Amino acid sequence: MSRTTRGRLTLLLTAIIWGTAFVAQSEGMDHMGPFTFNAARTLLGGIVLIPVIFLLDRLTPSEVRPSKEDKKRITRNSVIGGVICGLVLCAASSFQQCGIVGTTPGKAGFITALYIVLVPVLGIFVHKKIPPITWVCIAVAIVGFWLLCVNEDITVAVGDLLVLCCAVIFSVHIIVVDHFGAKGINGTLMSCVQFFVAGSIMLIIAFLFEEPALTDLAAGKVSILYAGIMSCGVAYTLQIIGQRDCDPTSATLLMSLESVFAALAGWILPPHTVLSAKELCGCVLVFAAVLMAQLPVTDWLKKLKK
Repeated sequence: MSRTTRGRLTLLLTAIIWGTAFVAQSEGMDHMGPFTFNAARTLLGGIVLIPVIFLLDRLTPSEVRPSKEDKKRITRNSVIGGVICGLVLCAASSFQQCGIVGTTPGKAGFITALYIVLVPVLGIFVHKKIPPITWVCIAVAIVGFWLLCVNEDITVAVGDLLVLCCAVIFSVHIIVVDHFGAKGINGTLMSCVQFFVAGSIMLIIAFLFEEPALTDLAAGKVSILYAGIMSCGVAYTLQIIGQRDCDPTSATLLMSLESVFAALAGWILPPHTVLSAKELCGCVLVFAAVLMAQLPVTDWLKKLKK
């Protein structure tokens, strides 16, 4: 098996884990409040990444290790970036988890995937040009969201709107990650820091507005363990490993499949949520917009003209 194939299969597994995690997040709400669940799984994700940081450091060949000065700079950037990303992640995860209470895992997966379309739009604020194809993607995404979420009374469920807010904030999260990534970071360290920052804030909020109890955590332990260990810890590590052996376009396309796996998982796993024909059409359009936003369509068109 070639390195490229291995990398693609690794990223495909990452998308499967992320997609099925929406079901775990939904089931977790049967036992506890959204902030309690998020705090537990996010802190658990941070704990899982601690040994991963040391493992990856030991596996790094000595000839490619950064100098002491570079390592200090990378560590500093990773910690600062992790704190800022943690604040953004806290907001995004909170909107998503609260929104999942009022929608289905499948719909939540596709709405969350809209961040891929939204990132170029938010790039306007950092003086980045938007390619013409992106506006087409936005138009397709809007139609898809309408079919997926707007009912016969021309209203949108509160849960869908909350998940849409999550997608917007996740877009900000990606821009922040890109900003610090350009400075040089340790991705695993920054992710670990952001998990602890986000989890600590959500834990405080949980004690202020909810009533966390060990019995509730025990009742929802399967959902917490899957969302924390698999979605945060394992999937993030697989993403790092997979992206090393896969080109950026293929990597993003494969990881965006999490929305498809979220819908499939919601249909296959209990409580077996079924989407209507109208909602399925919306899913198709949203996913099409996500794909178009990542594919080099403009380059292809230029080549065809030549």
